[in-house]
Amino acid sequence: MTRATNYTNAAQQRLLQLIDLLAGHELQGLAPAEIAKALNVSASVVTRDLDNLRTAGWAEQTPQGRWRLAPHVIEISERYAAGVRASVQGLLDTTQRYGQSAGVRGMFAAP
Repeated sequence: MTRATNYTNAAQQRLLQLIDLLAGHELQGLAPAEIAKALNVSASVVTRDLDNLRTAGWAEQTPQGRWRLAPHVIEISERYAAGVRASVQGLLDTTQRYGQSAGVRGMFAAP
């Protein structure tokens, strides 16, 4: 679902590609040269992008100088999951209230 607009920004899109690239390499991370090759950009661009991700808490450097996603990514996914659970519970509660008032029971029971 790609839609071209005047609002896209190459640097921001590259940061998102970098996040996707780092995902799955949490244990050993990736070397800057590996990142540059995978994204087809220069080492200086990778350095700048990684520094931006580190500043925002999205990436961290291993003791070996490799890069991986930081725990901040997990924190975001946990907040997302909590929001989804709360929304589902709210929908179930509302459905149950309306179902009871309409004489419908068990139609929308939670699994």
